[in-house]
Amino acid sequence: MKIGLEIHVQLPTKSKMFCSCPTTDAPAPNTHVCPTCLGMPGSRPVLNREVLVCGIKLAKMLGCKVADTTWFSRKTYFYPDMSKSVQITQYDHPIGVGGVVYLNGKPIRITRIHLEEDPGKTKRTSDMHALVDYNRSGIPLAEIVTEPDLATPAEARAFLAQLIGDIKHTLDLGENSERSIRCDCNISVGKERCEIKNVTGLKNVETALTYEMVRQIKILKAGGKIERATMNFDESRGVTYGARKKEFEADYGYIDEPDLGIFHIKALADSITIKEAPAKMIPRIADQYGIDQKMAKQLVSTSTDLALFFETVAGKYGKDLAVKWVAGPVTSNWKRFEERGGSTDGILEIIGRFAAGSINDSECGIEIKAFMTGESAEAAAESSAGLETLINEFLDANPKIVDDYGKGNVKAANSVIGHVKKNTGGQYSSADVVETAKRLIEARLS
Repeated sequence: MKIGLEIHVQLPTKSKMFCSCPTTDAPAPNTHVCPTCLGMPGSRPVLNREVLVCGIKLAKMLGCKVADTTWFSRKTYFYPDMSKSVQITQYDHPIGVGGVVYLNGKPIRITRIHLEEDPGKTKRTSDMHALVDYNRSGIPLAEIVTEPDLATPAEARAFLAQLIGDIKHTLDLGENSERSIRCDCNISVGKERCEIKNVTGLKNVETALTYEMVRQIKILKAGGKIERATMNFDESRGVTYGARKKEFEADYGYIDEPDLGIFHIKALADSITIKEAPAKMIPRIADQYGIDQKMAKQLVSTSTDLALFFETVAGKYGKDLAVKWVAGPVTSNWKRFEERGGSTDGILEIIGRFAAGSINDSECGIEIKAFMTGESAEAAAESSAGLETLINEFLDANPKIVDDYGKGNVKAANSVIGHVKKNTGGQYSSADVVETAKRLIEARLS
């Protein structure tokens, strides 16, 4: 079985791709439109420079070769949501080609990334009628096309989740971004493939691919033949169904877009630097500092800023103290710290005093928690003392945990999580509980 994805990313520009209409949510259908994005006779497109910048950033993040020159084409087809009967896209000279993204060490090849305009949005009101809203028409998209290197629907979901995280990080979209990321899913069990159009959401991608996989297997087992087709996905029923016979590239009648010309982007591409993507940061931190991949993933997935702070502490006070404090109490309190705002300089100063021997383990943990949460030192100390009491009681009743930990089974410390949560109603985070348990166990073993 082979699966390939075509991921459509709405780019975070303030105006549309070829006109000055805003990309923000419109007050009503067909209000953020103009002659250009409606394709009226006599209107001419002018490329939004920020679209090129976003496209180059994504191409670099994907490891693609960024073109020195690029241009656009007209893709000819008619649907009601494409009012001018052509879509301005990139065909034979995309902005980037030949990248690779690694998923748990497995290379997933990137065929290309190209830029294009989004069509409008069709809403069916009955079997015979549909309404079209052109507010979305002309919003800039980047389309990322993979090779069919994904082997299962679950792997496709994991890859897409990782890629979305990297895209949001690269373009500063934020976790709660309203920007849409849609996916066309290509799957073949035998020789011919079918394409499932416009699937949104990780769960839906896996569900649609799983249903289509089973559908194709049943046809082949019955002695039938898979016809190349475009499928739709019914989210409410979790099924795919035929939309139309799949078009081939020649059907679109591509021609160069005469109103836009050639764009020389080498100097622009050379001037753009991007932040390290989370998917690349995780293995690098694990390898560079000799820590477990799981720990590196926890740091990065919590916040890339937290991972960078880990590197700061490791560089100044050594990897062991970075693991002890940043991967422990700092991580467990990071979300509250981010909500409050503030600088990590105060945390670094506390860890520095511990490294100098000015404060002990307990004092350092209490000060870090108080600084990050805004609690008083007394409240933090009381909370810490209560947690230590619960854990010590559990260790007294279960000495085998200490023995197992002493023999190298560090996961034995995780046994205390359930006991603490049961007795506190989830007052403490799992990371905080495990870090405190390790410290108390190591004290017993010393």
